[in-house]
Amino acid sequence: MTPADKADTGVDKKALQINLDALRYGTFAEIGAGQEVARRFFRVGAASGTVAKTMSAYDMTFSDAIYGPSERYVSRQRLLTMLDHEYQLLSERLADQRGSKTSFFVFANTVAARSYAKQNEAHGWMGIRFQTHPRAEFNDIIIHVRMLDRENIQQQEALGIIGVNLMHGAFYLYQTPEKLIGALLDALTVERIQVDMIRFSGPDFHYIDNRLMALQLVQLGLSDAAMFTADGEVVRPDEFIYKKAILVERGSFRPVTNTTQDILDCALAQFMAEERNRGEEVLVLMEITMQNLAAAGSVDHTDFLDRVEVLGKLGRNVLISKFGEYFRLGGYLSRATNKMIGVAVGIPTLRELFEEKFYSNLDGGILESFGRLFKNAVKLYVYPTQTPEGEVISLENFPVPVHLRPLFDYLVQNGFVEDLRGYKRENLSIFSRDVLKMIQTGDESWEAMVPAQVAQMIRTNKLYGYRAPRAAAMAR
Repeated sequence: MTPADKADTGVDKKALQINLDALRYGTFAEIGAGQEVARRFFRVGAASGTVAKTMSAYDMTFSDAIYGPSERYVSRQRLLTMLDHEYQLLSERLADQRGSKTSFFVFANTVAARSYAKQNEAHGWMGIRFQTHPRAEFNDIIIHVRMLDRENIQQQEALGIIGVNLMHGAFYLYQTPEKLIGALLDALTVERIQVDMIRFSGPDFHYIDNRLMALQLVQLGLSDAAMFTADGEVVRPDEFIYKKAILVERGSFRPVTNTTQDILDCALAQFMAEERNRGEEVLVLMEITMQNLAAAGSVDHTDFLDRVEVLGKLGRNVLISKFGEYFRLGGYLSRATNKMIGVAVGIPTLRELFEEKFYSNLDGGILESFGRLFKNAVKLYVYPTQTPEGEVISLENFPVPVHLRPLFDYLVQNGFVEDLRGYKRENLSIFSRDVLKMIQTGDESWEAMVPAQVAQMIRTNKLYGYRAPRAAAMAR
């Protein structure tokens, strides 16, 4: 039986294609529970043309002896140390002998699968360092995976599959990173494994904005959410929010207005004054949902980057999520923290939360949605609104259907929902949709409705369809 006869699945065919590619040659280094990828290449045959070395270290002492001590063995830093060490060895030992005709690679992973002793999180870091042609500078692609299979053996199988997919994508799809990301879960499902972080680096990826790649993970369904810091660094959400008190403001941020800032200022002051948050590190997140980004039917990448650039300049971390319902957002955040979670909302959002039609998919309806939202130390901070007649609507006079009034009163009286105090009344009449229209029609009065720094960015970079004020345009 030939190697080709053995390649009876799509994943095996990918592995065999790499094995038969005379250009590719490199090292596999797998520590912890991730010792499955190299096995895939040996199983299909012809691995001698691809594999220079395989290295497996399960014991921490042996791992430290090879790569040095580490505070966390399943971490991005540990993965990078492995890639550095193994690629240096490969280059030192084989560059003279094979460097002119070989594109070298190092594949590495460090993984913690489900333990027999405890129900720990099953996750891992995986990456490949590779040349696109002989003598070229190397590129890196690293990912973080969450393994959701219940059985250890199934998790190992999923790791082997996604490892082959990552390598195949790096070698044959690197010029189309969106296709590479889409192929990561070939022969897998999101019920088995998720990818919640990806990062491309190196000369062949100089044009890539990793924030767009993070967006792709959520857009293509590989992850529920993606996150990046104010300076644009893509981070693993669970790791970034781990054991922190979190305050979230959801919005379109198109653009950020004085109201946006007022909501956050008021909510942050009350959140930090909570008894449970004294002495805690508070993380502020500005959340944009995929539903919001795709409101026009598709996601405009330029518009997306415009929004997050402005938020970054204001020093804000950004969360992109597919959570339309707030209880799903609360459940996601509470997976990584047992601290308090505050969510700043406006009266229009609170009104939607009490619309029973949105919970027809839940057996317990609106009661189940609120039960799931508030079970994890979540609290809503509600910003008032103003009617066209000038009346301020807050929790005190919030209109609730009669049959839901007891539920509303229970939430208020038990501190699950609280009015925001100290707000600036002049901001109650500012709405981002109105500001956006002014920006696009040349009505310069919008500038007084947004922070000065935001106004400058919009004018300078012509964001959101900016049109110069009519008077200025006529003068030209």
